[in-house]
Amino acid sequence: MRAGWIQKRRGQANVTQMHYARAGVVTEEMAHVAQRERLQPEFIRSEVARGRMIIPANIMHPELVPMAIGIGASCKVNANIGNSQVLGNETGELEKLDHCLKYGADTVMDLSTGGNIPQIRNALLRHSTVPLGTVPMYEAIERVKHVDDLSANDLLDIIEEQAKQGVDYMTIHAGILRDFLPLAQHRITGIVSRGGALMAQWMIATGKENPWYTHFDQLCEIFKKYDVAFSLGDSLRPGCLADASDEAQFAELKVLGALTKRAWAHDVQVMIEGPGHIPMDQIQMNMEKERDACFEAPFYVLGPLTTDIAPGYDHITSAIGAALAGWHGAAMLCYVTPAEHLSLPDAKDVKDGLIAYKIAAHAADLARHRPGARDRDDALSRARYKFDWNEQFRLSLDPEGAKAKHDSTLPHEAFKTAEFCSMCGPKFCSMKVHGHLGEKSIAEVTERADAAVVADALAFAKANAVPRTGSVIEPQAVSLTARKAAPVATTMQTLETLPPLGNFDARGAGATPSRGE
Repeated sequence: MRAGWIQKRRGQANVTQMHYARAGVVTEEMAHVAQRERLQPEFIRSEVARGRMIIPANIMHPELVPMAIGIGASCKVNANIGNSQVLGNETGELEKLDHCLKYGADTVMDLSTGGNIPQIRNALLRHSTVPLGTVPMYEAIERVKHVDDLSANDLLDIIEEQAKQGVDYMTIHAGILRDFLPLAQHRITGIVSRGGALMAQWMIATGKENPWYTHFDQLCEIFKKYDVAFSLGDSLRPGCLADASDEAQFAELKVLGALTKRAWAHDVQVMIEGPGHIPMDQIQMNMEKERDACFEAPFYVLGPLTTDIAPGYDHITSAIGAALAGWHGAAMLCYVTPAEHLSLPDAKDVKDGLIAYKIAAHAADLARHRPGARDRDDALSRARYKFDWNEQFRLSLDPEGAKAKHDSTLPHEAFKTAEFCSMCGPKFCSMKVHGHLGEKSIAEVTERADAAVVADALAFAKANAVPRTGSVIEPQAVSLTARKAAPVATTMQTLETLPPLGNFDARGAGATPSRGE
């Protein structure tokens, strides 16, 4: 898709989407994102120029289909894959990537720490139509015997190599400074970020300041040559609820805000990585702190996990927090799989984590009233009420899984048109009963509830009911007289027939959009 778009940009000193946006240019990537998000191209351009939205799109990754991360776009989901020094190979990682693309990952991160890391990364890039991110520190550590053998130039060389391959965004742990290390001493779980712990080890072993921080402008020079976006890493994120929202976490966050400004001075795109274990009552506060400290740069959060007692089910404990984070402003959610804290995820773990997080992201979009977000829900609900089982399967996040669950008890094809499932059977299905009310003879009314009670209840309902919105126009009244069923074509609205939607302001009523130039 992008080969022709990016060819004309090669050789330019700065090829970032932010650079073009600030020059008033709507790139082909911005136009594509606008169509994909059902927004106006000028809105996309202004948000990228402002730094509130990023389009990770390295010019060396022509296979990429452009997407956007930002509060003005739909909530996105990242899937982490990658091998370890113990397990995994190129074939296995490509299988995981296939699952990521099949089940809707918006971006993928290759976190490989063993084997031929550049070869695995190149294979993933050449197969990936979504942005691919990395943590360069992992490859750096794999290349040396001791962490203190690394120099700042070694790190910069690895950055350039990965950028040349086409990596779209990189986690850079530049916010953890020497003076912050004592702040993690009191914690139950210490420093749980691998990149953060390795950088702390390097600083202690060498006596020097964090090289990502001291050489940040050199990083920006590399990033703007290829349009690599920063994903500024949360090295001091909490690894358990007891460590949430402490001084270590917020000291680093403040530095990430300052680094955001430095990157923007180079027209380099930035998103901020966020905390991993946060109790529910602190999630909104954390989203607001990031927004204020980092000047509304997109927030990319891991989870957060809302309880620490469910190993094996942390795709659930974290999806709860992810939905709340997305509602309160997180732009992208990094999935957690059932293998979290236990093992290297396999392909099934990738699927389970992705489904959980697609649910969380979609729930966040619904809560933020994004245009068209509920259209799919409405279409599936209509299919459910009409007992169109195949349409229900098609519209679900996991069509194969939904069909398999239905067919496990009612496998015969005849049941694909049945007006019941195995839960209620033909006699007790409420929607079937309701749908056929008009076919019943109506007895003479001989008894009613007290008129005052009814009037009071109806007045309460009218005052408090939420107005119907979205694809719902006017509900059909439940007829108590015989009626003919309407044709499916006039009552069923599918994703293919839903009308396009226009611009919107994701920040809510009264907000004024910023052009950012």
